[in-house]
Amino acid sequence: MILKELRISRHLSQEQLAQMSGLNVRTIQRIESGNNASLESLKCLAAALDVDMSTLNQEKFTVNKQSDNWKTLPILLKLWFIFNFLETRPSRKSAERVEIVGHLFGFLFCCLGLINEAALSGGVILLFIAYLYHFLKRQGDKYGIWYDN
Repeated sequence: MILKELRISRHLSQEQLAQMSGLNVRTIQRIESGNNASLESLKCLAAALDVDMSTLNQEKFTVNKQSDNWKTLPILLKLWFIFNFLETRPSRKSAERVEIVGHLFGFLFCCLGLINEAALSGGVILLFIAYLYHFLKRQGDKYGIWYDN
């Protein structure tokens, strides 16, 4: 069930979703942890999240390219997400990993640049890529397109 992904993509806490749906916070925690939900709970959650009940029962969450968030995303960011996240779920964690690895190896290569000029060039390129990912990660936060936190 993709309840957690839906909740996070709408920037809602479990408490907020519980209040919107009329369910208990503990019930939402149980459903997000993989326990089965009653038909009545699913109806309440579907109404609160403004989705079909069939959407809640999906195992995998895909990007809805007809959504308002996707439509307002600048074209360069759309292309970046398509090329860098060939999966259908852009992940903030994978962008963070690229940023961290770029910074670490960029710094290391810049230090090695004292010995070898080619290493300095590679280090500068890696640092540039890391800062690019940092910028794009912030844009992903701004437009709320991440499906994880």
